[in-house]
Parts: sequence; C-alpha cells; structure tokens
Amino acid sequence: MTFASQITRLPIAVDQGAAATAREAAGWATGQVAELIGGAAGSAPYLAGLIGKEAEWLETALAAPVDQVVPGVLAAAAAEGDVAVALRVAKRRLALFTALADLGGVWPLEKVTGALTELADCAVQLAWRRALEREAARRKSALEPGDVDDDLCGIFVLAMGKMGAHELNYSSDIDLIVLFDQDRWPERDFHELRTSLVRATREAAKTLSDNTAEGYVFRTDLRLRPDPSVTPVCLSMEAAERYYESLGRTWERAAHIKARVCAGDLEAGAGYLERLRPFIWRKHLDFAAIQDAHDMRLAIREHKGLYGTALEGRDLKLGRGGIREIEFFTQTRQIIAGGRDPELRVRGTVDGLARLAEKGWVGEAEAAQLAEDYRAHRELEHRIQMVHDQQTHALPKDAEGIERVARLAGEGDTEAFRARLEERLERVATLAEGFFAPGKKRKGEGEPEWSEGAREIMARWQGYAAFRSTRAGELFARIRPELMTQLGGAAKPEEALGAFDGFLRGLPAGVQIFSLFASNPQLLGLIVDICATAPELAEYLSRNAGVLDAVIGGDFFADWPGVEVLDAALREEMARAGDYEGKLDTARRWAKEWHFRIGVHLLRGHASALVAGQQYALLAEAVLRAVYPVVEAEHARRHGPAPGRGAVVLGMGSLGAGWLNARSDLDLIVIYDAAGVEASEGKRPLTAGAWYARLTKALVTALTALMAEGRLYEVDMRLRPSGNSGPVATSLAAFAAYQRKEAWTWEHLALTRARVICGAEVLAGEVEAVRCEVLAARHDRAKVLADVAEMRARIFEAKRPEGGLEAKIGPGRMQDIELAAQAAALLGGVPARRLADQLAAGALCDGTDVLARSYALMQQVQGCARLLSEGPLEVEGMGEGARALLARETGVEPVEALAGRMDEAAAAAAEVIERALDGAGKEG
Repeated sequence: MTFASQITRLPIAVDQGAAATAREAAGWATGQVAELIGGAAGSAPYLAGLIGKEAEWLETALAAPVDQVVPGVLAAAAAEGDVAVALRVAKRRLALFTALADLGGVWPLEKVTGALTELADCAVQLAWRRALEREAARRKSALEPGDVDDDLCGIFVLAMGKMGAHELNYSSDIDLIVLFDQDRWPERDFHELRTSLVRATREAAKTLSDNTAEGYVFRTDLRLRPDPSVTPVCLSMEAAERYYESLGRTWERAAHIKARVCAGDLEAGAGYLERLRPFIWRKHLDFAAIQDAHDMRLAIREHKGLYGTALEGRDLKLGRGGIREIEFFTQTRQIIAGGRDPELRVRGTVDGLARLAEKGWVGEAEAAQLAEDYRAHRELEHRIQMVHDQQTHALPKDAEGIERVARLAGEGDTEAFRARLEERLERVATLAEGFFAPGKKRKGEGEPEWSEGAREIMARWQGYAAFRSTRAGELFARIRPELMTQLGGAAKPEEALGAFDGFLRGLPAGVQIFSLFASNPQLLGLIVDICATAPELAEYLSRNAGVLDAVIGGDFFADWPGVEVLDAALREEMARAGDYEGKLDTARRWAKEWHFRIGVHLLRGHASALVAGQQYALLAEAVLRAVYPVVEAEHARRHGPAPGRGAVVLGMGSLGAGWLNARSDLDLIVIYDAAGVEASEGKRPLTAGAWYARLTKALVTALTALMAEGRLYEVDMRLRPSGNSGPVATSLAAFAAYQRKEAWTWEHLALTRARVICGAEVLAGEVEAVRCEVLAARHDRAKVLADVAEMRARIFEAKRPEGGLEAKIGPGRMQDIELAAQAAALLGGVPARRLADQLAAGALCDGTDVLARSYALMQQVQGCARLLSEGPLEVEGMGEGARALLARETGVEPVEALAGRMDEAAAAAAEVIERALDGAGKEG
C-alpha cells in the first residue's frame, strides 16, 4: 500500500501561505499528501526545507509501498562509496519520510522510532568499517587491510538508552559504548592495537557527528563508557568488566537494561553482555535501587533547574511528570525484580510496563495508562523537534510557539491541547512521586510508651553493622515510625522488640533490607509477627534476609502448588544458571524461600502443623527430583554416562512417610543396577560400583554442603544395608538379597516407609516390587514383637527426653507410635507408608484410634516446636505469639495445660502398645 492511501490524520497549518508555497514547490504532490506537507511545513520550517531538497526523491518514495522505503534508503547508503555523504543523504530522507509517516498517522510511534534506530544501526556499522579501513591503510597501524570485515576487527558497539531500546526520537543523539575483544589478535601488541582502534573510533564518531554542507548523521556521545574522564573512547571488554564488577553504580546498571550490540562483532558482544548479567540483574530483589533512582531524579532537576510547572519552556523529558519519570519508574522496577525473573529483562519502556503488569509488579490499568501517556509524550517530543531539528525536549517558551506545536500535532483548539497536556503531566508526576517518595508517617504516631530497658535496646542499634552507612540510617528513619507502631501492637510489645533486636543484631548490612521494608510496608507486619512468635526464626532471617524476596512475588500466600509444579519450577530456575555450582546455589536459594513460605503459612494460620509437615516433605521431594539429575549430569561429564540402567534414591523414615518438620534431615538410600556393565565410558572411567558410590557422595555433598546460600538438607544414610559399614550405594541385586535373607527386623520395619523419590524410572518399579515382596512375606509374629520390645527398651535407654514439650521421644510419643505402626504393617504384609494406613492393617492390637489421636497431637506440637526452637520447647519463658500458635494448633489453653494433655495421651498410647507386646510374649 502506498503512503497516501494510509494517511489517517493531518496536521493543521499555522501559516496557510507557507503551506501553499510548500505545495507549489512540490508541485507533484496532490490530495491528502499535499495537505499533509502543507500543514507540516507551515508549522515546521525544517520540514519545509527538507521537502524542497528532496522533492524528487519524495515523489518516488510516496508512490512506493511504505514498507519498502526504509530498506531502500539503507541499501542506497551502503552502496555509495563516500560513506559520510551517503549517510547524510540517508538521514535527510529518512528524517523527512518518518516525520510525514508520523504526522499522517501512517506509522505508530514504535514504527517511527524503530525506523530511526535502523538507520542509526546501519550508520554505526558503515562509519566504523570505513574508519577501520582507513586506519588499516596507514603505514604504522597495528591493523592490516585484510583484517577489516563486518566484525570490525573485534570491535563491538553497544547502543545505549533509546537507541538500545529501538526508541530513538526524531532528533536524538546516540549514546554508544565502544569495546573490543582483547583476545581477537593475541599476536599483536595490545597497546598498539588499542591505539589503532581508538583512532578509528574517533574518526567514526566524527563521520557521524560533524555538521557539513550535507548536514550531520547523528550527534554521537561516547561518554557512557566506564569512567570516561580517564579511559579511551574504545577500551577492552576485559577492562569494562573489571570496572563494572568493582565500581559499577546503580545508574550504570539501569543504563545497561537497554544495552544492545548494534554493530561489529555480535558474538563477542553477546558474550560480554551475558557476563555482565550478574552486575545488571541482582539475584535478590533490589529495592535500594528506588532510592538511587529518586536521588538521580532530584539531582537532574537540581542541575537543570527543572522545578517550574508552567507549560511554557517546560522540559517534556526531564521535568516533573515527563518522559524520564516513566522510564525511571519502569527501569527501577525492572532492576528490583529482573534478577529473579528473566521475562522482565526487556529493553523497551512500553514492553517493560506490559511485562511488569503481567507479573503483578504494576497494576494493569496503571501500566496501560502509563504506556498511553508515554506514547503521547514521545509523539509530542517529536513534534517539538521537527520544528527546527533541534535536540530539545522543552516546550516553546511563548504562547505562539505552543500554538505552533499544537497545530503540528493536529490540534485546532490550543486551550484544550494545553489542558490535556497539563493533566497528563500531573498524572505521571503523581504516580512517580508515589513510587519514589511515598508519604511518611510522623515520628511517634501510634508508638507505645517504652520502658527504660526497651529504650536501652533501641539505643544500641546505631552500633550494629546494619547501621554502618549514613544511608542505612536514613532508610531506617523512614520505616521506624511504622515499625514502632507495629511492634507496639504485638501482644507483648517489649518481648517482640527484644526479638527484633536479635534480628537487627544479626544483619550484616542494612541498606537492602531497610529499602525492602520501606518499599513494602506489609513486610514490617510480617517481621513483627515472626519476632513476636518465633524469635529464633527472626534471627535466622537476619542471616538469610533474601528469603523475604519471596513475599513480594504476589503468590506467597497462594494455595500450595503441588510437587509437580515445584519440581518444574526449580528445574526451570536451575536451567537458567550457568555452571554446576550456580545451579546448586539456585536450588539452595529457591529451597530456602519455599521453606520460609511453609513456616510463615503455619505461623499465620494459612496451614496447620499437620499440613505444613506434608508440605515440608513435598518440598524435599521436589528438591531431590530437580537436584539429582543435575548432580548425575555433572558426574557423567567427568566419568562418562551411568553404566547400566542407572540409580534411584529412596526416601526413608519421615521423608518416605511424607511428613517432615522445619528442621528434619533426610534419610536416604541409593540403589543402582549396572546390568552387567563393568565400567563407565568417559574421560576418567570408573568401575560400576565406584561410579555409583561417587555419584552418591556427590549427591550428599550437593545437599549438605554449607555455602554462601546455606545448605539444602542434612542427610543420614545409616538406613542402607549394613548401615555405616556397607557401601554408600547398593546394587539392586545386593539390596534384594540382603532384604530377603539377612536384614534384621528393624531394617524390615524401616522398609515399610521406604519410597522411591527420584532417579531412573525403569528401576523404580523393580525396587518397589522388591519392597512389596519382602513386606508380603510371612514374618514370625512373636519374633517381630519381641524385637520391637527390645528396640523400644534400647531407644528409651539411649534417648532420654530433653524436657519441655517433648513430642518425639518417650513411651507413647511419636517415635514409639511409629515403631508400633511399622510393626503392624510388617505383620499385616501391607505396603502402606502413612501411619494411619499402617495402623489400619489391624495386625498389631486393638486401640489403634488411641494411637492415632495421640500421634496427631504429638505431630501438632512437634510441627510447632521445631519451627519455634531448635532445642527443647520450654513452657516457662515462652512468648505470647508461640503460646497462641500452640493453642490454635492443639486446641489446648493455657499452654501450661498442654504438657499434662500430652502426658495423658502418651500414657494411653503406651498402654495400648505395651498391652500388644505383653500379649505377644504370653502367646509365645
């Protein structure tokens, strides 16, 4: 389709005489195109000049299909011998055509800015190639003529800012960072090579920037490179990486959101940006970026003197409510969350708003309105620049100028134009201020009267590591009024304050966490709840504050997703990590957050202790499912693929039964089948037994190693055949033979709860078949019960209750009831793993309902106790929040009565078990 057939709007000429002159000068133009040119030229003298210079070309362009014009202009520029002249002609023609396409509504904003960016990309590539060719022709250059190719001798040019995002405006300059691959020419002298590349870069920039008789191409700015006052205009990517790793600032991170390789060695540039990714995108939510961006906004206004609110002379880009406000709003939120969510890492402002809305970081209506306002601002910016081809963002300084811009925008009513513009600017400004500088609560409002001891605690805070920097103190001052109000609302304020003091004392630094609280006030309520209920969890948080990121994600309090969803989510997260250790650190960070989520759900009553225990077990299962293949792949990379049919990981004990607490370790067994294969095939082959033994050790190390992100789980492998004296990995044949002929009664009891968690599917069914066969075999009832009685006696002798609300150890408590249930399953020959199902086998005794009720009470207490404390849970000194949690879970109040209720339940359960065991003895 031709240009004329797609016109949807027309500007209104200010000077009809000038419009008529323009139409006459381009006498070939008729109909709508003539009106468009007349209106545009009447408001924009620069466009009138371009029309006069390029009338012949324009006639041809307007008659051609619109989508062929830009490629034609770029192809013509590339074909010309004099690059400097060719690019200026191309710029003139494309500036004219895009202006008319914009004014006539033929192209939307994105198409206009995209066409201008395409020209810039082409211009940069051609200018640098021509400059390198000239440099290579010099007698004393480090380059030779044959070195110059489309990779630009290892140079790659990063388009920054609007050019990087394909958002160039009508009269933009272009911000570039020019780097080179220092390893491209290892045989050349580095300093001589750099000198040649620097010389070529200066010449290329002049080719684009110099204003000649043919005009200029693009004003080119190379000052966004690292430390521009002391570094050359072209520097090695290694030097740039070192700078950003050690000295990079928040504004430089924000600038790199839009960075794009626009010319030169695309592969080297892509690798460089990938290595820079950890600098740009932090792995934790980075709310400190909000204050950095706010400070930058204020500094720009101060420097430019942009505090006026009148339309005349107002800066549409940098002023209050302007374009930069929307860009800062978008980029800052991308920086906050983009490290955790790669889908937020987009360059365009409108695209960024859409992604943020999709992910719940910005409301959909808010994002849509900002996108609409951004487009309107940008289109008006274009019209301002069309008037005289000036790189200005300021509205005209007089009413006549405002009227001219209004007419160029197709507005016949200047007052209505002004009103809509002022409304738009105020709307953007209000939203930006609400994000960057929300209202503050007055100090002291809602605070309780603190005791002298409490005031002494607060006086210590300035000496903590978290308050080392001035900025941390300023951020804490912002959140302190709300924090004190929240603490004052706790059941026992000073008790909660003491726990919060423990949280602050453990923080290694304060800026990030205080920024997080300042931007998300709801987290203050959560941290106060935790301090009031579980002080030990608060201390854990001070060492692992990153888990609070998960609360901001939007679905923290959503329903439990299930193990399949968790497994898939963790695999996806690990796949994004680079190397093996990166994948394991990702798993550690991910698991910490989900572990914390389960605990918070229990604390706040979103899940009961019984349900939380199931979730802890499912979380462990998801972690094993996702981590095992990664460990196996790394092991195979070193020693070749698994010999035979692979291995499976069995979960034993509580993991196999599907119920863990907040501090449970994992009981595991690894079983493999080499299927007659003697050794692996790889760079460092191992015998089959050694291959699987080392795989098992690698898995245990991956799970238990204490790294910067913490550890996944403690692991216990003593339930494998022959215990600690046996091999760490057991062959399927040896496992089956051992269970059939050699296993002790306690090992058969442990087998009742065994469950394949992950590994080779073809092997899982066979392992389960062996388990079912062993359990279904006839077992001597008298011997089993006699062995159970002996085991109980040994356990009670070896493991004395530690005091407090003891739920696990002792007659009639969890471990004792589990032992009885396992005996019931073994004697009944059933493969059930859950305690209720094992008791239902009915092969042990009457009174299973008594055992089930006692076990449920003990589970409720144990689930709460292990969340609240690592050691014994003492009633004396227990906080009000912990008391409320136990009362809610057990239905027993006050908590002093709980110990008595537990003793009664345990005595009743122990009587049932002992009666069964005594009966067996009499039968024998």
